[in-house]
Formats: sequence, structure tokens, C-alpha cells
Amino acid sequence: MSENIRVGIIGAGGNTTLKHIPLLQKIDGVEIVSVANRSIKSSSEVASQFEIKNYYDNWLSVVDDNSLDAIVIGTWPYLHKRLTIEALEAGKHVLCEARMCMNADEAQEMLEVSQMYPNLISQIVPAPHTLPIDKTIKRLISSGYIGDLINLRGMVTAGNDFPKENEEFHWRNNRDLSGNNIMQMGIWYEAIMRWVGPAKSVTANAQTINNPRVDESGNYVFTDIPDHLDVLCEMIAGGTANLQFTMVSGMAPESEMWIHGTKGTLVVKTETTADAGAPNLVLLGAEKGQKELEQIKIPDNEVGGWRVEEEFINAIRREELITHTSFTDGVKYMKFTDAIYDSFSTGQKIII
Repeated sequence: MSENIRVGIIGAGGNTTLKHIPLLQKIDGVEIVSVANRSIKSSSEVASQFEIKNYYDNWLSVVDDNSLDAIVIGTWPYLHKRLTIEALEAGKHVLCEARMCMNADEAQEMLEVSQMYPNLISQIVPAPHTLPIDKTIKRLISSGYIGDLINLRGMVTAGNDFPKENEEFHWRNNRDLSGNNIMQMGIWYEAIMRWVGPAKSVTANAQTINNPRVDESGNYVFTDIPDHLDVLCEMIAGGTANLQFTMVSGMAPESEMWIHGTKGTLVVKTETTADAGAPNLVLLGAEKGQKELEQIKIPDNEVGGWRVEEEFINAIRREELITHTSFTDGVKYMKFTDAIYDSFSTGQKIII
């Protein structure tokens, strides 16, 4: 019989209720004991939906429960650092929802505290959208398929609509809640790091087009979070990356990434599905001498997928190591996020 693990939930938003809670409950020997959401009403509703015994309107009641082994943090980023540190200091394993936190300083503090508790598992929910093809891309690049990296060129579109009047003011548009995060920048950079490693410098230009927005009370609110971003990166592996992230480019194509090297090219094309974290993916490639791109089949043994909750529990049971995503990798994408903000704020090139 596997070791029994008792889990508390703090923050039960979309990803937590769609994935973390039901998938944890499917694992043998795992019991979700308590949940604390933004109000006692919403906590009660989640507890009723998933047959969770205890529910609270205060996250302290979860962190202070000595019977718990692990905490899943599903709040907005502004609470991630505090909840992570308090949970670790209370002797509990931590699975923290992405985005890791507000900025790189907070991420570094989270990493340092986690290193003080090497017996505890600290994991960030990974960028899920390229998991099915990551192993194949990494194998091809490491085997020399593209040769040396020349340029990675990517366009990431969140819809293909023109700017709207009276656009909703989402929590992601509130820097006090989301920090320096911008659109899908962090999750795509995490995927890029898996393929070709991190950037060593960035130069960025940003625009905020959809202003003012309308909050839940019907009031006009202004945001300084960009909805169109252009980034030029120098990569540690050599070569450059040109990245564009946009929510306001009418008729734009679906998101895609082109990886150009001295010997070959790889292309990732996406197609939006009902699950924003799991687009349909096509991997194409061509080596020097070929006249056109060809679709690359993903071998069955390389097809990845969502197994965050399983990995977290297996790591607690010392059955596997965390690969998606460590706090160390989380710090890297938060440093990239901060560098983007510093660059478009100052008009300067930023060394990461």
C-alpha cells in the first residue's frame, strides 16, 4: 500500500477544480482533507462538489493543520510567495500554481527557502501546452537535427481579434495581483528553455491597446500590463530569438514557433482547442537539402502529457524526481519576465 498523503487546498480556481483536485483524488492513498477559497461560500461549494470534509475562509486554517502532509496553492500570484514559505516552514510539501509569483526577487526567496527544507517537495505547475512534443524536439536538437541555433522565431496569439471597446478587466491585468507577468509569455518561455535553453539578454517593446477596461462593478479601469509585446533575445546556446505576444492582432494566425539552425529547421504549429492549456500540435521539420517541410511523427514512447499531480505525489513518496517544474526553472522564467519589464520600461537592453 502506498504511503497515505493528506492534502490541503488553498485557492480553488479553474485549474485547481478542473485538474488538481480530481486528479489527486484518483491517486491511491491520497486524501484531500480541506479547502480554503476566497469566501466561506465558495469554499463550501468546492467542498460539496468534491466531498472534502473541511472548508475554511482563511488559508491559515489549512497551513496550521498539523495533520496535513502537503499544500496545493491555487491562488493568484500575489499570495504565492507567502503561502509557499509558510507551508514549507510548517513542514508541508508544496505544489504551487503557475505563475510562480510576482517577480524574480520573490521567486529567488521561494527557491532559497525551499533549499532549507530538502526533505520537502517544492514544485511549480508546469507550462502544459507543449508537453506532447517536448521530448521529440529535445531529442532532435540534441542529436544535431538543426545543427547550431541561428534563430528561434515565434508568434503567440491569444485569439485573433481586433482591439475591443470595454474589454473586461481581468485579474491578469492587475499588476497588484499578477506582478510582472504578461499574457502567455512565461509559459512559452518555459517551453523554449526545455528546447534550446535560456536567454542571456532581452530587448523589449510593449504596447497596451485595450484601455480603459471595465471591471466587475462596471467601472472604467486602466492597466499598464501590455497586450502586445515584441522581444529580441540573445540565447546562451548561441543565436537569437524573436518573439511576439499579442492579444490585439486581428486576423493573426495561430501561435507557432520556428527553430532555425545551420543544418535544419523545426516548426511547431498550434490549433486552439476548448482546453487553452492543450492546443492541437503539429511538429514539422526539414534538414538541409530538403525542399519543403515534412510532418514529424511523435513516437509513442515520447508522447508527453499532463501528469503534474502524479509527479508531485510520486516525488513525495521518493519514487521519482520533479522535472516539471522545479523552483530553479521557475526562477529562470521569472528573471526573464522581470528583464522584459525592465527593458520596455527603460528602453534598454537587459542582461539576465
